[in-house]
This record gives sequence, structure tokens and C-alpha cells, in this order.
Amino acid sequence: HTENTMRSKRSHPSLSRALPALATIILALGACGGVQVRTLVAPDANFSGRNTFHLLRARARATGQRPSNDPMLDNPITNERIRTAIRSAMEKRGYRYVESGASIGIAYYAAARQKLDVRNWDYGYGWRRFPRQRTEVYEYTEGTVIVDAVDPSTHTLLWRGQGRSAVSDDPDQYAKDLEKTIDAIVAKLPAPTQ
Repeated sequence: HTENTMRSKRSHPSLSRALPALATIILALGACGGVQVRTLVAPDANFSGRNTFHLLRARARATGQRPSNDPMLDNPITNERIRTAIRSAMEKRGYRYVESGASIGIAYYAAARQKLDVRNWDYGYGWRRFPRQRTEVYEYTEGTVIVDAVDPSTHTLLWRGQGRSAVSDDPDQYAKDLEKTIDAIVAKLPAPTQ
């Protein structure tokens, strides 16, 4: 049995070199894929009886505030797709859209920025006991969407969901990435109650 184990280790010497490369690919895909969602609920938030919603207007940029450098976000087409995606996600969650008299107001914000993912790999000691290390740098665009649930009568924040994910440079895929992020965020919103 020991001889077979030793022979199998000798017959796959490239496996020990391939595993770090495979781990690198998996981690790079993990950094650039998937949606990271964080939520926050106000301590005194009460969702009892809240089952309808309406979408609030996008906030105008404050004077002196820097505009986004992302032309795919700062345009009416993307804004409308975000609004449509939020409405669809809210309705899938069980909320009903109404023009007035809603029990929840939904506000949203979106931004994109370039990110660097720097990873250092230490493969132990190599020839002549020098450490073998490798640094890999990945550049990608990260999109952030924030969805707020607001009490329409008091204008206080009840719940906030924030989603981050890598987004594509292709406009159609970019919109799909935003929609996927919005779905993941709204799925964490407390379910409607009667």
C-alpha cells in the first residue's frame, strides 16, 4: 500500500504545481463573479401591514458633487431599467405596486468604479531555499446598488440593502448584471405582511 501511494505521488508531479494555478482561477472568478449583499434594518422598523410600494424619484445630484464617470449608469435608459428591475423584484417578493398611498417608498442608488484585486501566493521554498511567491493583479468594474425601503409618512429609513458585483463592459450584459444584483438585494427585504 505504501509503495502504491509513493508511486501515485511520483506519477503526478505536475499536480502540486497545477493546484495553486487552479486555486488562482477559482478565486479570481469568485472576486469577479457573484453578488455580495449586505442589509441593515432600523431598530424600530415595523413591517406589519406593509404590502404595497411605490418607487421614489432618483435624487438629483447635489451642487458641487462629482458626477459619475460611468456613462452606462448616468443615462435615462439605464435608470429606467433599474426602476423596472426593482419593480419586478418587489413584485416577485410579494409586494404590490401602487401609484399612491403605498406602505413603503423605495429609493435606489447605483454606482460603478474600477477595482483592483491583488493576490499574493506563497508556494513555500524553492531551489536553494529562496521563497517562491507570485503576485497576481486583476482589474474589474464593480457595480454597487443600494435599495432603501422608506416609511412614506415619516420619511424614515426602515431597511437598506446594498449589493456589489462585477459588471460587464457590454451594455446589455451590464444591465443584466444590475438586474441580478437588484434581485439578490430585494430577496433579503422582509416579506410583506397583511
